[in-house]
Amino acid sequence: MKENIAQLTAKEILEREFKTAMRGYKPEEVDAFLDQIIKDYEAFHERIEALENENTRLKQQSAETPKRSTVQPQAPNTGTTNFDILKRLSNLEKEVFGRKLYEDQ
Repeated sequence: MKENIAQLTAKEILEREFKTAMRGYKPEEVDAFLDQIIKDYEAFHERIEALENENTRLKQQSAETPKRSTVQPQAPNTGTTNFDILKRLSNLEKEVFGRKLYEDQ
């Protein structure tokens, strides 16, 4: 799973040498900036490693946890209750839609 995403390592950045030329950059500033980049690389590497370890741990924990059933328990068969609900719904529809029919005229 560990892929090498970064093209440079902190060591490669540290050991990089630049040629000096007239009117070029100040080597001290370049070195200071590269030191910051090295610190960032190391911090990112540590964070990635910690997240990969946590990801592995969670996958193992998930595999060890028994899967819960997603089947919902069914309500007991109560035909009279369903009939009462349908009757109330029918009365409600008549009340609501009946009024609308009379209002349109």
